[in-house]
Amino acid sequence: MEPGSVENLSVLYRSHDFLVVNKHWDVRIDSKTWRETVTLQKQLRHRFPELADPDTYYGFRFCHQLDFSTSGALCVALNKAAAGSAYRCFKERRVTKAYLALVRGHIQESRVTISYAIGRSNTEGRAHTMCIEGTPGCENPKPSFTELVVLEHGLYAGDPVSKVLLQPLTGRTHQLRVHCRALGHPVVGDLTYGRGGAREERPFRMMLHAFYLRVPTDTERVEACTPDPFVPTLDACWSPHTLVCPLNQLIQALRAAPDPEPTTLAMRTYSPAAPHPASPETEAQRASCLQWLLEWTLEPDS
Repeated sequence: MEPGSVENLSVLYRSHDFLVVNKHWDVRIDSKTWRETVTLQKQLRHRFPELADPDTYYGFRFCHQLDFSTSGALCVALNKAAAGSAYRCFKERRVTKAYLALVRGHIQESRVTISYAIGRSNTEGRAHTMCIEGTPGCENPKPSFTELVVLEHGLYAGDPVSKVLLQPLTGRTHQLRVHCRALGHPVVGDLTYGRGGAREERPFRMMLHAFYLRVPTDTERVEACTPDPFVPTLDACWSPHTLVCPLNQLIQALRAAPDPEPTTLAMRTYSPAAPHPASPETEAQRASCLQWLLEWTLEPDS
């Protein structure tokens, strides 16, 4: 597949208040450094210069984040009111998200609930990475839940691989990548949480993709589903041989599912039950939310 460029921005959804774009793999959402020649922010300015807001540092209000290496659906609010409405959906856990991934090994169970608490690693050499509770150096682990459904078994460059659909029920940093590693099935091409060695350097990208997104704001239901990037016609290294669950069946179930009711982690029921009580929102978190709502008006780095 071709690397990202300023010109090749794919738009999945557009309204007066929102855009949903299909972010390319290995493209940052935004950057303050001149060395980043391609970012999603620059792609948006190139495609929609009339939509850029001069009152924001980046020109666009990104409603959530995707890792640099992760591709897929990302929602952009086009005004302050829309940004506030989307933010409330994320805060109240009313957003539905689903990801596709290729992971190492053949997962035997067809469905798995992953419930390892996730914290930040303070281990030397592991700065800016996350870890599961019980790992040496794991700080402040928080309840984290992911639903996994196996779609196919096959081979990637001759190695056994499973294609899976992942639904994060919480939103921890690197949650899906950490949970897949903890399960013993890291994401193919994940240089941070993979099994190490040259094998993870061979794939041309990390095989994690934000496939489906639904944000039920007060004024509209923002919904988008991307094409499936993990098919043999796009990547000849991927050779599926056993169908476990049809993806189309899961897409229909996602679209038909009702929007979650406004809730918090403490109110929500999971299986298995959360082993940790939810913590109340701190002053720092509240201040961070307010800063987000103030239109990303950040000063450039000096």
